[in-house]
Amino acid sequence: MNASLGGLLALGSGYLLLLFLVALAVERHWIPTRIARHPAVYTLALGVYASAWAIYGSLELAGNAGYGYLAYYLGVAGAFLLAPVLLVPIQRMTRTYQLASLADLFAFRFRSRWVGTLITLVSLLAVLPLLALQVQTLGDTIYLMTGTASPALLALLFSALIALFAILFGARHTRLHARHDTLLAVIALESLVKLVAMLALGAFALFVVFDGPADLQAWLDGPGRAAQARVAHLDPAQWRTLLLLFFAAAFLMPHMFHITFAETLSRRTLLQAAWTLPLFLLLMALPVPLILWAAQRLGVDAGALGTAYLAYGLSESLWLQGLVFIAGLAATSGTMAIISLALSGMILNHLVLVAHPPVDQPDLYRWLRWLRRALIVAVILGGWLFYRLVGVNHDLTTLGLAAFIGMAQCLPGMLALLYWPGANRKGMVSGLTAGVLVWLAGTWVPLLSDAPALVLLPPGLEALAGEPVWYVVTLVSLAANILTLILVSLLTPTSAGERAAAEACSVDAVIRPKRLPLEAGSGAEFKHHLARALGEEVAGREVDRALTDLGLSPLDGRPYALRRLRDRIQANLSGLMGPSVAQDIVDRHLPYRRGGLEPNDDIHFVESRLEAYRTRLTGLARELDGLRRYHRRILTRLPVGLCAFGVDDELLMWNDALAELSGIDGESVVGSRRDGLPSPWGDLLGRVLLDHHDHLYKQPVTLAGTTRYLSLHKAELEADEEMRGGTVVLVEDHSEMKWLEDELVHAARLASIGQLAAGVAHEIGNPVTGISSLAQNLRYDTDDPEVLETATQIQQLTDRISRIVESLVGFAHGGRHVTGHPFAPVSLATLTDEALHLIHLARSGEDIRYHNRCPAGPEVKGDAQRLLQVMVNLLGNARDASTPGGEVIIDAAPEGEWLHVTVTDQGHGIDERVRDHLFEPFTTTKPPGEGTGLGLPLVYSIIAEHGGQIDIDSPPPGQANGTRIHLWLPLNPEHGERTDEPDPDR
Repeated sequence: MNASLGGLLALGSGYLLLLFLVALAVERHWIPTRIARHPAVYTLALGVYASAWAIYGSLELAGNAGYGYLAYYLGVAGAFLLAPVLLVPIQRMTRTYQLASLADLFAFRFRSRWVGTLITLVSLLAVLPLLALQVQTLGDTIYLMTGTASPALLALLFSALIALFAILFGARHTRLHARHDTLLAVIALESLVKLVAMLALGAFALFVVFDGPADLQAWLDGPGRAAQARVAHLDPAQWRTLLLLFFAAAFLMPHMFHITFAETLSRRTLLQAAWTLPLFLLLMALPVPLILWAAQRLGVDAGALGTAYLAYGLSESLWLQGLVFIAGLAATSGTMAIISLALSGMILNHLVLVAHPPVDQPDLYRWLRWLRRALIVAVILGGWLFYRLVGVNHDLTTLGLAAFIGMAQCLPGMLALLYWPGANRKGMVSGLTAGVLVWLAGTWVPLLSDAPALVLLPPGLEALAGEPVWYVVTLVSLAANILTLILVSLLTPTSAGERAAAEACSVDAVIRPKRLPLEAGSGAEFKHHLARALGEEVAGREVDRALTDLGLSPLDGRPYALRRLRDRIQANLSGLMGPSVAQDIVDRHLPYRRGGLEPNDDIHFVESRLEAYRTRLTGLARELDGLRRYHRRILTRLPVGLCAFGVDDELLMWNDALAELSGIDGESVVGSRRDGLPSPWGDLLGRVLLDHHDHLYKQPVTLAGTTRYLSLHKAELEADEEMRGGTVVLVEDHSEMKWLEDELVHAARLASIGQLAAGVAHEIGNPVTGISSLAQNLRYDTDDPEVLETATQIQQLTDRISRIVESLVGFAHGGRHVTGHPFAPVSLATLTDEALHLIHLARSGEDIRYHNRCPAGPEVKGDAQRLLQVMVNLLGNARDASTPGGEVIIDAAPEGEWLHVTVTDQGHGIDERVRDHLFEPFTTTKPPGEGTGLGLPLVYSIIAEHGGQIDIDSPPPGQANGTRIHLWLPLNPEHGERTDEPDPDR
């Protein structure tokens, strides 16, 4: 009692000020984020488990039970060593569904807000003795160091500072699931302070009180033997029970649940903590027996100090006593801050919001934030009041065991939550109620009064009579809890909602939600529906946040996308106000549309969950998942378009080949209804789905401005109790086959007509020649004007017949290179000039302007005479189609290995009914008597002979009328640049 009150207050306040400065450094990023988020920081933050019990209570337990104090450290070590099968599944659920507390998890699993309320009340009752323990150690140490008569007031002052710290750095965000890097960094620093202080005290005891390990061993073998003999060692059964209590506390205590699951970085970080945290706690536990033995060596009076505070008796030095005080303050402040933060969220979500739902709040976020802050103060004040009213009458061990036994009542429910899908709400509530009643009667009655514990031993457990009260209460309460949970769950039905949640919570199960449509049809409608509960501003922010998280558009109306959006909004609201209130709001304002077909499992969601769990599967499950992925890849990479629909017409698959054919990414349409697919796919697939035939051949479809011919084949998948139903559709692109067939039909038609033309030309040629000769002779044999006029008319008509015969001969020979000359390089510019010269020889069309814009350089490989015939035909047609004063433009440009030639006129265009038959013989747009209909078929044959292509636009893009002929001719691979430029305007 050497320290002054002012000095102690300055020491404690200075330490808390240091914490504020560190928090500010992290907040302002003066400390890099890579350090603040390092896994070592998370491990040290988990050291919040080492509360004031680790500094003072462990000494007290070691003095009363010897090495039994190690149960406090080994219990939590065992829990974290089982992280892969115990903690990781809990982490998965809390992260997936944004569950910030134990009450959230139980309410989610058992689908009841009242379950969350019950867990919150149990946690509150269990934590109050633990909070009182923290405050009591503050008060006792202040009294020991200063001898002040009012340590409780100073303890209240320190508690207020701790509450202020928790509010500033733990309640700045509205969402309970937001990660608090600042708070974690400060808690990690406090764990480091605790560890350094305990190791320093142990070193002082070993090397100052004792002269080293040899002196310590000599004392233990000599004078210390009597002191050790007075310690009552724990019975093995009691030791195992203590291990069980501390095992449960490691992840069920509100502050441990919060640090372990709500603040964790990743699964890998949690698995690393499975060995780093036990190492930290081992180092914390090592100095405890050294301090105890050193106090016994010095003959420190445990009655005056109390066994818990023997470290103060090691020396009268103020620095040593200040070190012990700082260690206790570090343990106390961190534990109280995190407990208040976690418990305030539980009370808010499962007591306040259940009693007063957040409806019509003008500023919901601000309202929730200030409620949390008020609850943080209330929790810490409640711990101080419990200390003043109850804790001062009890030692640390009694308070600590009361808290740990109470929290252990949630252990059967947690194990059922993870490993027994058959457990239901009634069983869990009945079991928890039975266990809590035994706990309250056995521990709280002695805490609140001088009355003995009320523990009724059931038949068969008479052997427990005479055992410590805490031991009896633990066994009886947990036995009643477990048996009641099992019996009631077996005897009562389980709801469909509980079964679905049980699948989500089971270690190896994947939740399988049903594929149901929603009443709302888009993200914008979501905002409208939620505004009635949350207000327009909050509803808009929550929907936009969920859309951003999922990468969805507000206009996306796919049923699968809307279901994902609904689930994400519910998860986000769960992080804001708890799963019970969130589920109630979402179910009420974003309901599913009932009726119609029986809903099927949501395959998209199942597959996404399997992908998320792929790295965790082992054994046969891993092999089956590999087989699933292999089959899925086969279907995805199938070189034929494939899509699959459920029985409700929802699209389940859209493979890569179909995505390439349609130009539609599968991710953007999977989950859509068939009638919601982009045009023309909704109608096309609807025809094959609704048709009683299984095949549709060569359906014309316009894709990217081009007509393609698709064949569709469907296969029905019959549904039964074990297999899902639906329809698989294969989509084959038969466009090239259709074009080839048209080419072959056209070629066969041309061949037959060519043979006919050759025969007709031969048979008509001789008589026409004779008639022409007779007409000419007649003109020389008479001077009769009438006869001469008749002979002239006969001559003109025979000339016309001769031209028709020449055209027939040319057409008949157009399909093959009759000249026998090899193809040679041909300049299109020069060829076009020659064709224009021939066109100008005709007397008609002299007012038409021609523009030869073909570059001189590119050359094609072909027969110059036959290509000249092509250009003369095309230019003649363009001249005949043009109006007086019109223009005809000839242009050419290389395109890869081809020369693209166009002939464009400004005429009246071509009728659509004639356009598809222009290349067939005797098809003409000219008036009767002015065209034979053989020019374009001859052009088509010559171009095909040269390995080129021809196409027609009428009207051309960007023009109201006119016609553009496209020619593609193979470029000469060895052509050189020419220097002579064609006349661009003739």
